Amino acid sequence: MAPESAWFKSSYSSGAEGNCVEVADLDTQIAVRDSKRKDGPALRLPRTAFSNFIDSLK
Repeated sequence: MAPESAWFKSSYSSGAEGNCVEVADLDTQIAVRDSKRKDGPALRLPRTAFSNFIDSLK
């Protein structure tokens, strides 16, 4: 998948309760994972699909 150093949390994430997601830029894709399960599965999305998803949240 991505090296551990590639993953990051939003600056809006307090991390106090551990309910966060992390994302990693994989060039042509964006990976998303549960911050509590770093060895668990990660969702990989094309950059355009991830961008459309974020735009729909705004």
